[in-house]
Order: sequence, then C-alpha cells, then structure tokens
Amino acid sequence: MILNVEHITTYRYDRPVRGVVQSHRLQPSVFDGQRVLSWDVTVTDGTRGGGFRDGAGDWVQAWSVLGPVSEIAVTVRGSVETFDTAGMLRGLREMVPPEAYLRDTASTRLDAGLAELALAGQGASGDLDAAHRLSAAVTAAIAYRPGVTEAHTTAAEALAKGEGVCQDHAQAMIAVARANNLPARYVSGYLHAEEADHEAAHAWAEVFVAGLGWIGFDPANECCPDARYIRLGSGLDAQDAAPIRGTARGPGTESLKVAVAVQSVQQ
Repeated sequence: MILNVEHITTYRYDRPVRGVVQSHRLQPSVFDGQRVLSWDVTVTDGTRGGGFRDGAGDWVQAWSVLGPVSEIAVTVRGSVETFDTAGMLRGLREMVPPEAYLRDTASTRLDAGLAELALAGQGASGDLDAAHRLSAAVTAAIAYRPGVTEAHTTAAEALAKGEGVCQDHAQAMIAVARANNLPARYVSGYLHAEEADHEAAHAWAEVFVAGLGWIGFDPANECCPDARYIRLGSGLDAQDAAPIRGTARGPGTESLKVAVAVQSVQQ
C-alpha cells in the first residue's frame, strides 16, 4: 500500500517569544514494513540543526527558530510504501536491549486497577498468547472516546474512566505487559483509517516476545499493525515517544493546533 501523509502542527503564542528550539521524531522508521518514497519536514523560518539515530533506531532532528515569533508551523509531507508484516517489527537496527523497556514511568505506573487487568495474561500458553490476551483485555476495559482524556492522562486514570483514545490504550497495554514481565514500549505514527472518529495521527504498543522480537498491538483497533500503519518512533511512554518536543523562550502562552491527513494511493 502507498500512503500519502500531510501533517501540520501550528504553534501560536499570545505574546511574541524570543525563540523556539525543537527536537523531532518525524522521520519514518527504517524496517521491513515500510519504504519511504518521499518525505519532507519544514519549520516556518526554522534552521535545521544536528540530527542522529538514537539507540532505539529513531532519527532525531533538531530545529531552531529565532524570534521574535508569534506563530510556527511544522509541516510534514511525504509518501511511504507499506507492507503487512503481521505486526512483526523486522529489520529495525537498534541497540537498546529489550529489558530496558521493563521499567515503568509516571504515565504507565501500575495501580490496583491495572494490576487486576494484568491478570488477563496469566495462564496463557506463551508470551505471544499472553500479549494477545492483554491487548483484548485493554480493548474491553477502555472504550474509544475522543476528547475525554488529555495529553498527560496516565494509564491508570484512563482505565478508571473506562474510556480514552489510542494514547490511553497504548499506555495501558504497556503497563499490563510489563506487569507480566514482558518488555513493552509506546509507538507513535500514522494510520490510514476509514472510520471518521479515528485520528490519522496514531499510537500503539510494541511487546517483545522471545524468539519473535518486537510485535505491535493496537488495542484501539483490536488488531496488530498492518499496511495501514506508518511507524515513526518509540519510547517508554507517550511523552518519551512524542514526535515533536521543544521549548519556547519568552513569557508567551502557547496554543497548539494539529491537522493530519493520511490517504491511500492506487498503485
């Protein structure tokens, strides 16, 4: 499948700021499930800084904008050919050992509710079966409902609400997988979805299964990632894997608007 992406993130400041520095994870991952045909990232009046591939195999790119500035747009446009690998992450070159993804974060920390949900992995026939059971349990426990959670909502809070978005499903999946001693991480990317209520900017979880490697699970859509997905990067949780991170120098209050479109192209 060939997918075209247009992703525009607009930052506005109620008072001009002296400058902005950002770190991007906006380059599609290099692995067997996708091939970049074209890809371009621009920042309004921005200067591209240094870039490097981190231990998880993600490309990290620095940008800076000199002020005074009241508005910045980060624009991503590109085309990616994707392949269905049944959720298996084959061909990604990384150096971080899977065990590093057993440690929790504030967003994925276990509470009583998550500990109870994690029991769904008990009695499984193996790690892969346990991961599938846990994904199904998260799907059943957290209904997909846009707008009911926010960027800093934790997995425990989303479970207590019983509803949330893909970020909440992914972080809950990570929490219960780690509770079963399965390394798990958060993945950011894009999804070509026909359902109008599913956003094109998407997130899911990857679980490490001995003998198979990293396998993606998307409880929000009750499936493993396939050719509809574009993978950008990963981290311990949503904040760690954020496609854009940065800081503005000045007293201005920041507001954010995001527009994402993913379209399938006839081959």
